[in-house]
Amino acid sequence: MTAAASQVLDRVLVLEMVRVTEAAAIAASTLVGRGDEKAADAAAVEAMREALNSLYMDGTVVIGEGERDEAPMLFIGEKVGSAIGKGPKIDIALDPLEGTTICATAGPNSLAVLAIAEEGGLLNAPDVYMDKIAVGPGYPEGIIDLDKTPTENINAVAAAKGVPARDLIVCVLDRPRHEALIAELRQVGCGIMLIGDGDVAGVIATSDPETTVDVYMGSGGAPEGVLACAALRCVGGQFKGRLLFRNDDERGRAAKWGITDLDKQYDLSELAKGDCIFAATGVTDGSLLAGVKRKKGKMTTESVVMRASSGTVRWVKGEHRTA
Repeated sequence: MTAAASQVLDRVLVLEMVRVTEAAAIAASTLVGRGDEKAADAAAVEAMREALNSLYMDGTVVIGEGERDEAPMLFIGEKVGSAIGKGPKIDIALDPLEGTTICATAGPNSLAVLAIAEEGGLLNAPDVYMDKIAVGPGYPEGIIDLDKTPTENINAVAAAKGVPARDLIVCVLDRPRHEALIAELRQVGCGIMLIGDGDVAGVIATSDPETTVDVYMGSGGAPEGVLACAALRCVGGQFKGRLLFRNDDERGRAAKWGITDLDKQYDLSELAKGDCIFAATGVTDGSLLAGVKRKKGKMTTESVVMRASSGTVRWVKGEHRTA
């Protein structure tokens, strides 16, 4: 982090990021349990975009809702902010509704998520899969490695923690593509926390002892990997990620966004560099945050906002009057 980088982010106040995620979460919360993923996502996107455009910055969405032809708003490359061309240049990674299915079915851990960094601080990851492994703080550097087998990684973490492998809990997305991974982890003997969606929350869970999650493993969206890394940069932990390509079209999209080494194993600091700010607001109740609650005449929200340069984590409870 440079002094200039810190000054750039100082001009976009930390609490302003919370206001952005609060707006998206509140909008999405009106559709919790309604079974309409697209409507919930659209509501969150519209609210987040409006909030971002009220901020004094020259922002560029580097992780968004897709490419311009696929996403009407908050697409990769879109400019946001009230000072385009004259304000501080900010890279933005966002997921207005992390866990659209969760929201539609009123499940746990649906979030509105946002990360910002100075220009060039966040990897412009294409919307492809990423193989991921993450652990929380306190382990020797290099304890995890995607070139090792799941068994080797689990045994290394267990040894560093001073416990048998069976005492570890590994968070994995519940997907058919993870059948072999789950079978190997069962063979090792560790516990497995299967989640239906929301791997940003899953990665962050490794940094919070109260969740009991020690390791996150498996493949999920590359954009979510960058968002999770922004959070881990603030609270500590390790992350390794490698982009996974299913066809030439996906490889071409990676090249379009400047990625030339398609087999590279990315480290935490390569996905989210320098100073960065991460913010999230709960849409539904979860292990990280409480969801939006509506009471007579008011709504309540719970958010977290973190900053890498200071290592500060703030928990923000909001009360919003309703008409």
